[in-house]
Amino acid sequence: MKILPGATLGMLGGGQLGRMFAQAAIRMGYAVVVLDPDPESPAAKVGTRHLRAAYDDPAALDELAKTCAAASVEFENVPAKALERLEERIPTRPDSRGVVVAQNRILEKIFLRDAGLATAPFAPVTSEMELESAWAAVGSPALLKTARLGYDGKGQAAAGSLDEARRAWKAFGGKPCVLEKRVPLDVELSVVLARGADGACAAFPAAENRHQYGILDVTIVPADVPGALAREAEDAAKRIAEKLDYVGVLAVEFFVSDGKLLVNEIAPRPHNSGHYTLDACATSQFEQQVRALCGLPLGDCRLLTPAVMVNLLGDLWPEGGQPAWEAVLANPGAKLHLYGKAAARPGRKMGHFTVLGADRDRALEDALRIQGALRGALQNT
Repeated sequence: MKILPGATLGMLGGGQLGRMFAQAAIRMGYAVVVLDPDPESPAAKVGTRHLRAAYDDPAALDELAKTCAAASVEFENVPAKALERLEERIPTRPDSRGVVVAQNRILEKIFLRDAGLATAPFAPVTSEMELESAWAAVGSPALLKTARLGYDGKGQAAAGSLDEARRAWKAFGGKPCVLEKRVPLDVELSVVLARGADGACAAFPAAENRHQYGILDVTIVPADVPGALAREAEDAAKRIAEKLDYVGVLAVEFFVSDGKLLVNEIAPRPHNSGHYTLDACATSQFEQQVRALCGLPLGDCRLLTPAVMVNLLGDLWPEGGQPAWEAVLANPGAKLHLYGKAAARPGRKMGHFTVLGADRDRALEDALRIQGALRGALQNT
């Protein structure tokens, strides 16, 4: 059944991803109810209505189900029980099955392995004894990652010895973790795709990602990799969506190590590395989220122009002031997106800008020059 403009859609999560979903949905003629406990929710500022409550609040979930024709999520750590409650009454895309896999690294890695997809060598760790056997299987150098609630480099620790791994595991409170081999990196890639309830799948071009301190810094499209490798990444992402019987927007992150493609992790939602689609593609990842949620035909994923997306973190905000936005706006090919967050903090994603160019190298050169100007202006304040 198609859900057409004029209907009301629900969004669990009120951050920037929920905000950009709401903007896309409202532009298409839908109303949007945002469920989020934060009174300063960026998504609620543009949504039609704000249900200020916990994600697992039964009354709020029932109100969402009563007023909305369908609901989606903006992050993978929405309680599974909340999604299950909604699924009993309205279409919820993605559903709890895909979200449960993505929100637990142990389940995620096992799913990927069982699907026949290559990953870095890994082993689950649920006890100190299991840590020892995991170390024997994975070896040095390694990364210990918490099974839940890790993102932007959080919940991760490098380990060059078993003693370091033990200390990291204890620092994480002895919680379930994954020990993963630290592989040499040629490049990091991501693929964002949408899959409809009818099984139709549409993938955006593979993007090249550069990180700083575990946080995405720059995304470059098209990725500077052989065409065959980019197609392999798109095919792997589609295979994951099909194995999960997934409906919605899905992002898959990859490592390329010694020329070999390895799946790093999956995200059951639009992705930071897909923000370039707002300006550089025929359809954005957020319009695709609306389309998949509403049972509409998926949009055209064509890249219209090479693009480079740069994250804007709270580190760029001078105390009591704003960054030097003229450095961005002076470039006619630059598009500024701010997320409406009240307070800037180091490491907090406050916005991004995208630079469009005739070719990838020129766009990257311009984007890095703008980034340098913003940092330089901050140092001079």
